[in-house]
Amino acid sequence: MSAPKYMAVQGAAVIVATTLTAIGLLGFIPGVTTNLDQLTWLGQRSDAMLFGVFAVSALQNILHLLIGAAGYFLARSYAGARAYLLVGGAVYLALWLYGIFVEHGSRAHVLPLNGADQWLHMGLGAVMVLLAVTLAGQHDPTKRRSRMRTAT
Repeated sequence: MSAPKYMAVQGAAVIVATTLTAIGLLGFIPGVTTNLDQLTWLGQRSDAMLFGVFAVSALQNILHLLIGAAGYFLARSYAGARAYLLVGGAVYLALWLYGIFVEHGSRAHVLPLNGADQWLHMGLGAVMVLLAVTLAGQHDPTKRRSRMRTAT
């Protein structure tokens, strides 16, 4: 019986990477992002809204694209995919906490965040960590094969 070429955790990482890449791209498309002419690089003054709901800036869009690209790269291996989901989830949970604890209007608030962004970051972070933990029940097939070889 041969092991699957790709593990479920790798598939989950690709799905998350695709979602984040799409979000990053859509943040630059007129019509999908309202008030695109008011998109700022960073800061709270950006009035651009993805789907008319999520506050976005050029920095946020680029970060989503970079995190998505990292997901494609890391999904090539079981360990990389797991690390991507776990660390990426922790980053989004930290961003959620940043939005809660950094006073709106202060100079430390460099990203335009609203309530919808907060829910998205919390949900995305939780789902990514949950995927990393629950799909960890599958064992890396390359390690299993090497153990089996040394036992024989």
